Amino acid sequence: MSAERVVLVTGGNRGIGRAIAERFVRDGYRVAVTARSGEGPEGTLTVRADVTDAAAIDAAFTEVEQQLGPIEIVVANAGITKDTLLMRMSEDDFDSVVATNLGGTFRVVKRASKGMLRARFGRVILISSVVGLYGSAGQVNYSASKSALVGFARSLTRELGGRGITANVVAPGFIETDMTAELPEDTQKQYKASIPAGRFATPDEVAGAVVWLAGDDAAYISGAVIPVDGGLGMGH
Repeated sequence: MSAERVVLVTGGNRGIGRAIAERFVRDGYRVAVTARSGEGPEGTLTVRADVTDAAAIDAAFTEVEQQLGPIEIVVANAGITKDTLLMRMSEDDFDSVVATNLGGTFRVVKRASKGMLRARFGRVILISSVVGLYGSAGQVNYSASKSALVGFARSLTRELGGRGITANVVAPGFIETDMTAELPEDTQKQYKASIPAGRFATPDEVAGAVVWLAGDDAAYISGAVIPVDGGLGMGH
């Protein structure tokens, strides 16, 4: 049964990553999360890992494999932002965001692919963002790192598609998290006015798309970008 498969969610201790981990637990999967600090939700195995460190990723995978079994589904969700206009953006503002959001995905998926190739089964799900294709002022670094995940998933599909492995991208729009809750009410109203659905998403609505891509119903879907954005980024 697909629900007994082993899932690893990076950055699964808060926000969207936590909601994804919770949804997998609810559906009966065996779930591990990576976190730099804090713990994943109840029913998950939390392992310490910084996605910019290949040795730490390797150790985390080994720990999960020993405790739960081979990782069959990986959700690359860990990410950071360092927003500022291009003219003010430092080398570090750019490099650190790309190293985490794109480099971190590379390290995690490369390590995961070994077990998937052996099993001739795998689900790679990359968490991007509506701004990856839609763009966002002050987010050249973040938006470039998230846009890059589309080329990553599509190249991976061409490499591994014949081995029972799929690679897809989920692109959330504005989500109800602690971050959006802190925005001034006027700003929230402006954002909602630009979203055809007229509201922000719940983290669980993003999790629903991720869990669907991980399941048997999505076995023939690969290299796709699934927007969960209420229509904000249509056509991008």
